[in-house]
Order: sequence, then C-alpha cells, then structure tokens
Amino acid sequence: MKVLVTGASGFLGSHVVRKAIQHGFEVRAFVRKSSSLKNLEGLPIEIFTGELKSQDDLTKALAGCEWLFHLAADYRFTSIQGNQLLQTNIEGTKAVLAAAKNSNTSRIVYTSSIATIGIPKDGTPGNENTTLTRQDLVGPYKLSKYLAEQEALKAAAAGCPVVIVNPSAPVGSHDIKPTPTGKFIVDFLNGKLFAYTNTGLNLVDAEDVAEGHILAAQKGKVGERYILGNKNLDFKTILEILSSITGLPAPKFCLPHGAILFMAYANHIFSKNLLKKEPGIPLEGVKLSRKKMFFNPEKAQKELGIPQTPVEEALKKAVQWYQENGYVRK
Repeated sequence: MKVLVTGASGFLGSHVVRKAIQHGFEVRAFVRKSSSLKNLEGLPIEIFTGELKSQDDLTKALAGCEWLFHLAADYRFTSIQGNQLLQTNIEGTKAVLAAAKNSNTSRIVYTSSIATIGIPKDGTPGNENTTLTRQDLVGPYKLSKYLAEQEALKAAAAGCPVVIVNPSAPVGSHDIKPTPTGKFIVDFLNGKLFAYTNTGLNLVDAEDVAEGHILAAQKGKVGERYILGNKNLDFKTILEILSSITGLPAPKFCLPHGAILFMAYANHIFSKNLLKKEPGIPLEGVKLSRKKMFFNPEKAQKELGIPQTPVEEALKKAVQWYQENGYVRK
C-alpha cells in the first residue's frame, strides 16, 4: 500500500516516513522545492516536489495513495511572520483536504497540536474534551492550528475519512530547525539558560508520536481527536534530567513569569524593528508558559496503543543527535 506524507522532510514528518517504511508501506514524500532533504537521505521513498497551495500538485501527489498523513505546518511561536504562518497552516490544510476528498484516499491522518486543547482551571491535565476559550488562542501559531483543526473536523463531519492526532511536545532525533521544544534543549546544551520559570510540558518520544500516526490510521475513529503524549513534567524537572544526562549544571534560579514576559517583549521589539529577524525569546511561547501545559494521553493509550518510551530515553536521543549534528558549541 502506498501512502503520502506531507511535511515529510521535517522533524515529525521524517519520523512518520520511517515508521511507515518499517510497517511495509510504500512512501511518497511531499516536500517543497526549498525543503532540505537531509532528514530523508538514504530512505527508500519517492520524493514529490510541490506546493500545498497547488491543487494540481496535490492531486498528482495523491494519485495511487490509499492513506494520507498531513503533517506540513509552520511551527513557530512568533508574531513577525504571522500572516505567512496562518496561510500555511489554515489554507494549506484546506487545500490538502479538498484534494484528498476528490481522490481515492481511504484514510487521512491530520496532525494537529495540543495547542487546540484547553487546560482546566483547576490545574488538572487537559484532554480531548477540554475546550478552549478565545483568550486561550495566544498568537498566530495557536490560532492557526485551532482554525486548521476546525477545517479537519468539518471535513470529517461531511464524510471525509479524517482522524486527528494532537502531539504534545515531541523530543528526539532529526529536529533540524529545531522546534521550540528542541530549541530550549539546544540552549541548555550551549549554556544559554541561566534561569527557568514555573511551567511544565507533556513530553513524548518523537518516534512514539510517529507510531501513533500509523496506529491512528489503523485504529482511529473518523472525526475523533487523540492526544499523542506521555509524561507531564515541570520545567525544573526537565532541566534536572538534562543535567543528569549531560553532566551540565541545571539553572538554579526561578524567575517570575512577569520578568520573563518583560524580557520577551523587549526582545521581540528589538528583533522585529532593528534586527528584522525572529526573536531569540519567543513571545507567544512565554505567554503560553503562564500555565503548565499538562495533558492526559489516556485515550490514545487505550484506543490506539501508542507506545510510552520513557522520556529520559527520548531526551538522551535528542541530546545525542544535537551533539552529533553541530548544534552544540565545541
């Protein structure tokens, strides 16, 4: 069976490609002309170069493919290129779903995000039924993923065979950009983190997330959402785990959220107006850190059987990959 993977050259996309190969599928990788193919080197796949906004490209790419994994997205916590981010995540998803509807695709797995899931006011982990408020939609990334997911839900309600997966914070190898989660690991490895704030994340091995995509195609229910996550950890604990892996000291100072938010605003203004580049401190990411991003992946564990590799092993793989691929100063 042949499958199409959009965003195939990216962090999660390349992991889904590898898992699909392991499961014996023929893989067609949909990539942009400007995409680096480093993550796909040496893999027995077909490369299709095209643009998400082109219905002709998408129709040709889907020809002969029974399953579609739509992972292509712009994953940045920044406001500088917000319109571009909205265009990629919302309009790109609409175009892909429209093309898939007109093909013989029997199953579509849409990669959403925990950014579309709310966090209860009592501090307990959010789940697939926890709704968001308008105030929760902080920044263009979170807004774009929410609106794109609404398109996927509408398509499923209209009869399109769409299953939605919501990865938490994946870590592991092949995080080439790196993602916002990967960036703080790289900053730690380079001694750039001098303090932390009282927040938290749900970490999960990127390979488990990729396996979750395959399982969602096999076992997921059309129109349902599945949180692909593992362990909830506060930021201080994550840094202590990284310290135990590397021998590097973990930051000892906990800064109030307001202080970090002030620095993020200052960095954002300086980067946007003077440097004309992405800020080093992602403003939207800092705003989101006001709450601990804790989630309950029980539904995906029970209904899909997503693996639960210890997050310590996932962090080790991430550290090793960053060290071996030039992300860490000598």
